[in-house]
Amino acid sequence: MSVWVTLEMTVREQQYAKLEPFLEEKLPAVRSYDGALSVSIFFDQTSNQLLILEEWKSRQHHQSYIQSITENGVMQQLLSFMTTPPEVQYYDRVMI
Repeated sequence: MSVWVTLEMTVREQQYAKLEPFLEEKLPAVRSYDGALSVSIFFDQTSNQLLILEEWKSRQHHQSYIQSITENGVMQQLLSFMTTPPEVQYYDRVMI
């Protein structure tokens, strides 16, 4: 079974215009990372809330990716657009 991961965060005022090209540049690397199955981005302009919805083969695959982008500085770049670090939630897919 796969795991779904949500990352919710608030984008700093007037920063989405700079964040969008950053995401366009970085998302191909996320999508091609070992264990990544899908990544979708949602943005609410009214509240500046950003939701990243990801599907991974396992929680370990996602955590390996997070460790990688923490070590290479991409996480810090992403956080520079945000008011706080993301709230991360893991959900196991349930087949009902």
